[in-house]
Amino acid sequence: MAKQAKLDLFKKFRSEYIMPKQPLFIMVGPAKYLTIFGHGAPGGEHFGQHVSALYSVAYTLKMTEKRAGYDYKVCHLEGQWWAEDGSDFRTHQPQEWDWRLMIRVPEFLTQKELDAAIKAVLVKGKAPLAGEIKLEDIAEGRCVQMLHVGPYADEHPSVEKMQHFAEGQGLHLRGPHHEIYVSDPNRVPKERLRTILRYPVE
Repeated sequence: MAKQAKLDLFKKFRSEYIMPKQPLFIMVGPAKYLTIFGHGAPGGEHFGQHVSALYSVAYTLKMTEKRAGYDYKVCHLEGQWWAEDGSDFRTHQPQEWDWRLMIRVPEFLTQKELDAAIKAVLVKGKAPLAGEIKLEDIAEGRCVQMLHVGPYADEHPSVEKMQHFAEGQGLHLRGPHHEIYVSDPNRVPKERLRTILRYPVE
């Protein structure tokens, strides 16, 4: 893909980020992400260090590209959640959860550029987990998706809707639970949080 100025991936791939309050099927093409893996309950210092590392590297990459004339918007934070035994992660205690935090990036970014950004962040000493950031290509294919409004802890009815919708078409949910955080929980009351929920189906 040619480099573009002021690229907004959320708008460019708007068909993958539509937000109805009822489930629907979408096709999600292969995409490139900055990712970092973790284990344990969300929130708290441990989780925050992972989020900080991801954003530190994401914005360092953005500013490097902007200086080179290729500006783009840093995408929303995303997360995939699962349990080690493959069961619904919500049936486990939060301290047992596995997760991968993600930020989508333009296809033109390279491992060389990521390595340079990680080095720059580590030199500043503000995000010691920056070295754990990876550049990954992720392809989810056909998915069921819907918008959940409200606290993260109240997502279960929305997930049940998605499951029943998929089963009504002879499909079942597969892969990790995927959340796209449209709202900033530091700025928006929890009852108004907007989160896109996504599951690949087969």
